[in-house]
Amino acid sequence: MIPAPSSPAFKLFLGDLFMVGCCVFYLAWWILAFKPEGAIKGMKSGWLLLPAFILGAAAVFTITPWANAIEAEQSFFTGRTVLIGGIAAYVVLLAVTNIAFHRQVTTELFLIVGWTGIALLEANALYELQALSRGGTIALFVAILLAAVISMVCYLLYYGLDPLPGYIDGMIPLILVAIFMLLMAMLTTRAKWPLS
Repeated sequence: MIPAPSSPAFKLFLGDLFMVGCCVFYLAWWILAFKPEGAIKGMKSGWLLLPAFILGAAAVFTITPWANAIEAEQSFFTGRTVLIGGIAAYVVLLAVTNIAFHRQVTTELFLIVGWTGIALLEANALYELQALSRGGTIALFVAILLAAVISMVCYLLYYGLDPLPGYIDGMIPLILVAIFMLLMAMLTTRAKWPLS
């Protein structure tokens, strides 16, 4: 059952769907613009990035404030902790991937770190809303971090791959994010509101 529209869980649910939509449009663009043969370049495929951007921004501005607004006794961390940790992680990964691995810096690094922060923040909010047990939340944290590691591996490997493997490599993070956000949306249906 979809959470009540007045609850924070509904805002999280809506944000999750926005993020899934973002991934769908971004993936559609990638499939068309980067296929090894017969790629569709320019605005014939590029227009797909506009709804991807709009839906991605809508997800951030829907999930983040509501995940931060829940005041519950049980919580693993604050939104401020995630923000500071995310900035630190981005700076470190930027340096390591560029200097140590000589990987050209692209937007995907920012997107991977940003999604990881948002997903961790929402997982914490689901714990606050009693949609997950403590153990279940920790397991979800680990799964999110594992997805981030897989995405980072794809990010590092991309430029060293042949066209077809690189084409597939670029899809993996988008598919992972879409799956996780669908999972998050399903978990919002278990949230309790108002908190007891």
